[in-house]
Amino acid sequence: MRSLRTLLLVLIAGLLTGCTDTPSAGLVGKTAPDFTITDNDRTVSLHDYRGKIVILNLWASWCPPCVEETPSLIRLQKRVGNNAVILAVSIDDDDRAYHKFLKDYNVDFLTVRDVKKEAENLFTPTGPPETYVIDRTGKIRRKFIGPQQWDSEDFVQYLNKL
Repeated sequence: MRSLRTLLLVLIAGLLTGCTDTPSAGLVGKTAPDFTITDNDRTVSLHDYRGKIVILNLWASWCPPCVEETPSLIRLQKRVGNNAVILAVSIDDDDRAYHKFLKDYNVDFLTVRDVKKEAENLFTPTGPPETYVIDRTGKIRRKFIGPQQWDSEDFVQYLNKL
């Protein structure tokens, strides 16, 4: 009886390791799902940035780790210039909070508020911030969950190699 119970536990554990609560974890190595997002300020389509490296950052104004990483995203955009684009997609419901965040933190890279949750539905993040590095061909090269030091020398060198 004990060995049967052990066998069942091993089988269940094996089955669960194949499951994930982040379906987008399987997107690394695949073409990024395309989207077009329109908010009160602009319309942004991911396919418009083919040929460039895209750092796709899913974030929210109410997210402390997003606040933490914003200055390094700003510095990264300055360092990479036209060689890459930071596309920050906000999952904020509140337009006023979104714009206040942009103003308070002097965000000067490309942002759009995903009112219809288009990118969120395609990438199914575990929560903000979640970031994808998309190469010039549109393939997702890396996925990051949580805040990062985006302007670190290691990351900038990684982008330069792409």
